[in-house]
Formats: sequence, C-alpha cells, structure tokens
Amino acid sequence: MTPNSQVRKRKGSAHTAAQPGRLGLHPAGTTAHACRGMTSIRARPGLTSAMLGSRAAGFARGLQAVALAWLPGWRGRSFALARAAGAPHSGDLQPPACPEPRGRQLSLSATAVVDSAPRPLQPYLRLMRLDKPIGTWLLYLPCTWSIGLAAEPGCFPDWYMLSLFGTGAILMRGAGCTINDMWDQDYDKKVTRTANRPIAAGDISTFQSFVFLGGQLTLALGVLLCLNYYSIALGAGSLLLVITYPLMKRITYWPQLALGLTFNWGALLGWSAIKGSCDPSVCLPLYFSGVMWTLIYDTIYAHQDKRDDVLIGLKSTALRFGENTKPWLSGFSVAMLGALSLVGVNSGQTAPYYAALGAVGAHLTHQNQKGIHGGSPEIYTLDIHRPEDCWNKFISNRTLGLIVFLGIVLGNLWKEKKTDKTKKSIGNKIEN
Repeated sequence: MTPNSQVRKRKGSAHTAAQPGRLGLHPAGTTAHACRGMTSIRARPGLTSAMLGSRAAGFARGLQAVALAWLPGWRGRSFALARAAGAPHSGDLQPPACPEPRGRQLSLSATAVVDSAPRPLQPYLRLMRLDKPIGTWLLYLPCTWSIGLAAEPGCFPDWYMLSLFGTGAILMRGAGCTINDMWDQDYDKKVTRTANRPIAAGDISTFQSFVFLGGQLTLALGVLLCLNYYSIALGAGSLLLVITYPLMKRITYWPQLALGLTFNWGALLGWSAIKGSCDPSVCLPLYFSGVMWTLIYDTIYAHQDKRDDVLIGLKSTALRFGENTKPWLSGFSVAMLGALSLVGVNSGQTAPYYAALGAVGAHLTHQNQKGIHGGSPEIYTLDIHRPEDCWNKFISNRTLGLIVFLGIVLGNLWKEKKTDKTKKSIGNKIEN
C-alpha cells in the first residue's frame, strides 16, 4: 500500500467515525475515532497548515455538536449529530445562534395570543373570535367616525371615548358571535369553514356558552353605563338587533342588511355620547353609509360559503346577486360615498376629509396588480369564485375604515387653521 493510499484511508476513517447516525456509535466512540483521525493527520508533516486549521475547526465543531446533542433538555440532537457528521448547510435547517432550549416564539398576532392563553380558556376566546379581530374592527370603526365628527373644531377625538367604545366593541362582538354560534351550531357542523367553532366542535356546551354570554353582556352593560342617559337608552335599543340578526339568514336573502343595521349602531351612539343627543343631519347619513359599507364587505364574505349555504338551506346576498354581484357592489359603493359626502357637507368638513373620500373611492374601484393579489378590496378585481380572494378583499376593509377615520381627524384639525385665518382677517378689518 502506497503512502498516499494510507493517507486517503486514514481520512476516510476519520470521516466515517464522525457519522454516528450511520453506524449507530455512541458519542464517546465518535469522539475517540475523531481523535485518532486527528492524530494521524498531525503525523503527516506534508499537510499544509491551512488543512490542519480546517480539520481542527471541523473537529471542534463536531465535539461541540455532540456535547450539545446530549445535554439534558436540548431538543436538537439529531440536527447536532448531522452537523457533527459534516452535513451540508440548508436554508431550512439553520441552527440557532445560541443553542438554548426552544420555547414558543414571541408573537403579538391575535392567533398567537389566543394560542398562548391557558388551554381551558382558549375555546372561550375563540368563541369571542379574539383570534380573528377583523370583525371587531368593522364594528368599532363606525364608532370612531362618529366620535371624530363630534369633536370640537381643531381638536382630536375624545381618547377616553375611543377607548371606551373599543372595549365595548370587543365585548359586543364577542357576545354577538356567541349568540350566532348558539343559534347556528347545527349548521356550523355541516360547513367545513365553521365546523371547528367551539360549540359546533363540542369544546363548549350550550349551557357554558350561555353563562359566558351573560358575563360578556354584563361587562358590556358596565361600559354602556359610563355614557349619558340618552346614549344608554340608544345603546340598549341595539340589543334586539344583536339577538335576531343570526336568524335572518333563515328567512331572507338580505341578512347582510340586518348585519349592517346592527354593526353600524355605533355611528349613532358615538355622536350622542359626545353631544348628548343625535344630530339627524349628520348621524343618519353616516349610519346609512355604514350600512352600505357592510353590504359591500359582508356580501364578499358570504361568497366564501355560498356552496355550503345552498346545501343546508341558508340565504345570503351572495346567493341573491350571484353573477351580478359586482354591479350591486358598485351601486352600494356609490351610495356609501354619496352619504359620506353629505356627512361632510352637513358637518362642515374640510379638504383632508374629501381627499380621504377620494382615496376610499379609489380603494373600492381601482384595478391594479396589488388588487389582483388581494391587497385591497377593488370590486372589479374581485373573484367571487375564489374563497381566498374573497377573504383577502374582506379583511382589507379595515384599511378602508381607517382611511375614513383619518380623513375625519385631519379634516377636523384643518378647521382650526381655517378658523384662525378667519379670525385674523376679521381682526385686520376691525383695525382698518
């Protein structure tokens, strides 16, 4: 055997000994073989210093990986052993920078928060839809519009009222979902998308959900009692809508209209909470615009379940409009923008508000590449036959609602500038 073949053989021995996964060797045996391989390499004076440095670094990494693999509680044993064997790096198998015990990754998403809650509590949080906050946003945003419009010229909206209505939106949306799931538990079991809801899946009994509903309504009543008497009476009047809405899909093709009447009650309540009563010239067109908005986004939402709805006998505007959905949604969009324009005129809004309405119109109708991928709810890019596209268009309505709110706030702040200019001009005239 030639000297070169001996070197190759010793290299092969060292490489094979570093693969315990293939030979079933104990880590101690692996280390011993690696040491013998390293000794034989050092015995060859003909090897360059660069090769020695590379082998030494590989040997050190192997020892570290083997040691870490057998530390108590360390979960990456197989990965560490693969690294000891010189396994290639992979984008899917990147080890942590510091080999520490792995826990749950920190995330502030609603789903992650619910999943990190104590296990007995999780079904109740899902029953409230805390893992899907888009519904809470759509309930809350009309309240913010009304509170913003009721603010004094040049002032920001009342932050206390915004936080109070935010709390109420979480509780009332949770109560509404609980009532809906109690009514629909037999239907939910037959629909793939809703079969895992807590009541339908048997995670919560009907009695438990009823007790939980009582708790939510009690807390919501506590929020309502923080308002003036007019608003308390007005808020209590919405309870009938909250209870009866889930039944509408059984008797009419317009349950989305009933949802609109329910979800936009805050457009009336927010103004009265600030002013003490409703101004019909502002509150009614604002309420109407919210109802039109709900008809837009909930019709899109209903297209996800239209096949199941036909099978189990439920009704929706998605089934009522069918292939004519886009013309109907276009009509609702025009009505929404017209009502919001009337709100602006009657409340003395300024340029930023109307600029926001222009952005809302573009958001609803503009066709571009982003819309095709579900980035915004453009009606003409909506594919009513793709549930995932319907969902993307639906959830992007939060952005639309925030644009309106931002326009109201900036428009109200602009009033102060306009008022200051008017005061200065009047003062100049008096001086002259």
